Amino acid sequence: MPSQKKLTEKAALAIAIFIAGLCSIVYELLISTTSSYFLGDSITQFSLTIGFYMAAMGLGSYLSKWCSDRHLAGSFIGVEVLLGLLGGASVPMLYFFFTRLSPNAYQGLVVGLTIAIGALTGFEIPLLARIMKKYYPLRENLANVMSLDYFGALIATLLFPFVLLPFMGLFSSALLFGLINVALGVFILWYFVGHLQQQLKRWLLAASAFVAVAFAALMYQAQPLLNEWDSRAYPHRIVYSEQTPYQQLTVTKNRSDYRLYINRVIQFSSTDEYRYHEALGIVPLESAPYAEKVLILGGGEGLLAREVLKSPRVKEITIVDLDPAVFRLGREQPYVRELNRGALDDERVTTIAQDASRFLSETENYYDLILVDLPDPSNEAVARLYSTWFFGMARERLTANGLLATQATSPFHTRDAFWCIVSTLEASGFSYVLPYHTYVPSFGDWGFVLAGRQAVAITPFRTNLPVRYLDADVVEAMLHFPEDSSRPPGIVANRLDQPALLDYYLADWEKWSREALVQ
Repeated sequence: MPSQKKLTEKAALAIAIFIAGLCSIVYELLISTTSSYFLGDSITQFSLTIGFYMAAMGLGSYLSKWCSDRHLAGSFIGVEVLLGLLGGASVPMLYFFFTRLSPNAYQGLVVGLTIAIGALTGFEIPLLARIMKKYYPLRENLANVMSLDYFGALIATLLFPFVLLPFMGLFSSALLFGLINVALGVFILWYFVGHLQQQLKRWLLAASAFVAVAFAALMYQAQPLLNEWDSRAYPHRIVYSEQTPYQQLTVTKNRSDYRLYINRVIQFSSTDEYRYHEALGIVPLESAPYAEKVLILGGGEGLLAREVLKSPRVKEITIVDLDPAVFRLGREQPYVRELNRGALDDERVTTIAQDASRFLSETENYYDLILVDLPDPSNEAVARLYSTWFFGMARERLTANGLLATQATSPFHTRDAFWCIVSTLEASGFSYVLPYHTYVPSFGDWGFVLAGRQAVAITPFRTNLPVRYLDADVVEAMLHFPEDSSRPPGIVANRLDQPALLDYYLADWEKWSREALVQ
């Protein structure tokens, strides 16, 4: 019987090591992803999380040496309960405080949570190693503990992007793994109950029960809480919300105004989106010598395609968007489908759910017109799609007289970022680069860039297409940049190995954020 008990304890500890490694990496991924969603610049957020997490693990490992051998099991169970509490509550806390703290204070909260969870994680592994030493010699013990912990980390990195994020979301995933951590503590408590003092056992059970009940209640109320927190981030009533593997999609309604947000950033308002889409679609379309084959990169909701389909010259449109959920939104969400007039189901339109850069690298087709309707370069994943590498691939897929037009952020609010995109197109091999801009009430002053191998005339502007905004005077005014949005000196191109655009963009918005706080 004693040998059976010993074997059982060994198996229980092996399971504990694996789950501990699993949970700790999941918490790290949850915090860094949540902070990236809210603060942008995922390189900075993941770097800060990894750096502080690893340093805190070292601190926790160092502090563990003062834990008495007589209290190893109890200390480990207490650490698991605390880790479950902090790890499980991390994402709910980040959601709750996002609208209540300044960006700097919010970043401090992210770092604080990372340090606390990292220290507890660093504390638990040495405790497990010391508990395991009575079953294995030192060399075997360290090998078993570290291999099981690292294997748990591997499983976490596979579960997070393929299961947890797409099917559960950040909020519920955090609570689930908090419960798993607490359950691990109770599991070890059950196996090592004979090693614990009666009072400590009661305290640990009570703490575990409290955390478990609290998290179960939060999971039950997850959707109402998320809806309430979302309502603080959006000025109008939410009528559609979906967390996809790539982004958060939200549609709001205010009387006749429908707005689409991606990761809480507005993409269009139904009251004025035609200004943006006519500027990006109709201006280059009417300037292009040929327009039989059109490629749209981004724009999966179908609004830009709606404008392009107005031209009888267009025989074929290919729309490439990373997220298939955006295509579903454009086809199935009644408000969006009404707005795009069923453009995605037009027989001339083909939709492809794929990364735009991968599509350009693999396609053998040539296009008369390429329209780039991608999100703003607020993170490195999107900023690379405004690089010389990306625009160079797009240039190679244009016909001899083909044109490319791209949205290019605001020349007023993100002045350096706008002119960086202009510089990048100039450095990408285009002989002709023409920046222009217009006023879109929902966005403010908004910029675009037209590029080709040879010059084309966009003025005097003439069109027989049904438009609501464009005319000769409007297009003429698009070419004029006043002093406060004109090209500043020293702006460099955005390259893969030197991603200047992201720095320009974040610095521009940081300036406006500071001014808003002062007011």
